Amino acid sequence: MSKQEVTYAASGVDIAEGARAVDAIKETVHSTYRPEVVGDIGGFGGLFSIAAAKDMAEPLLVSGTDGVGTKLKVAQLAGKHGTVGIDLVAMCVNDILACGAEPLFFLDYIAIGKLRREHVAEVVAGIGEGCRQAGCALIGGEMAEHPGVMDPDDYDLSGFTVGIVDKPKMLDPESVREGDVLIGLASSGLHSNGYSLARKVCVEGKSREELLAPVEALGGQSVADALLTPTRIYVKQVLGTLAACPGAVRALAHITGGGISENLNRALNERVDAQVDLGSWPVPAVAKYVCDAAELSEPQALKTFNMGVGMILIVDPARAEEVEAALVEAGEQTYRVGCIVAGKGEVTYAGEGNLYGFEG
Repeated sequence: MSKQEVTYAASGVDIAEGARAVDAIKETVHSTYRPEVVGDIGGFGGLFSIAAAKDMAEPLLVSGTDGVGTKLKVAQLAGKHGTVGIDLVAMCVNDILACGAEPLFFLDYIAIGKLRREHVAEVVAGIGEGCRQAGCALIGGEMAEHPGVMDPDDYDLSGFTVGIVDKPKMLDPESVREGDVLIGLASSGLHSNGYSLARKVCVEGKSREELLAPVEALGGQSVADALLTPTRIYVKQVLGTLAACPGAVRALAHITGGGISENLNRALNERVDAQVDLGSWPVPAVAKYVCDAAELSEPQALKTFNMGVGMILIVDPARAEEVEAALVEAGEQTYRVGCIVAGKGEVTYAGEGNLYGFEG
């Protein structure tokens, strides 16, 4: 008795649909290209010229990788996939920005239960938008279909970026000193952190209709739209400010998972503390909504979510107004959120109990 042929397609992997998906994203990929990109998508490796580095005193390549996490579950439940790609890029490029690096190029990895070109094109459109906002080129990626491992509608994202900084201009926590000013940049919401908690208290057990219904406490937004607001990308605004105000910014912290409490300390040396003044910036409605639903204490809120501050710059006090003016000119909303004091590399808070007390 002859055996029946079992094809790759019969096992659940549709190579033809994969090829159609690549065709569907070509325009998005091309829209992100910089002059340094060599070749096109479809090769075994992405090519990018770093000839411009010869003009730097000591060029350093800076790499970063991250994902979107369980925020993807909210996107899947709501059937909205167009913004999570922005989150993917943001989490990587904002990280390498913390040392003053310019992101040069980006690669993505999409693992999906059942590949559908329209679905992939929607996700990649968001990745392309994130790359355009950051000024980096999307030069490669991978779409992997995982039948039998993932549910057909399930997917996960990973991103990888490489940037460059001239070592003499690199931001360095060792330069932070007592008296420096903390300038916070407004976040757009939860960004991409704390979603396991947010889903538990705001999403679990709700139908798609409930997730898409307007909520008064969210200013009329739905839970889905509030939770899917994409992470802000600060690259062009901050790099422009660094160029306009050379030497004024000592260090920078990207406020991600762990909140202010467990990220700002990464921009400090062991001789100083960061004293954050609670109530000196507005907390977004979605952050208060989730914290209220979870009955989070103030300390727990501050080490779970960004609470309205997506990035904090540590600035020479004599030049703080100059830096703020440059950031505002670039379109940023800034807040003086504290100062640097003598200490041992920790984050402390003044005005405890006043987290939600911003008066404008």
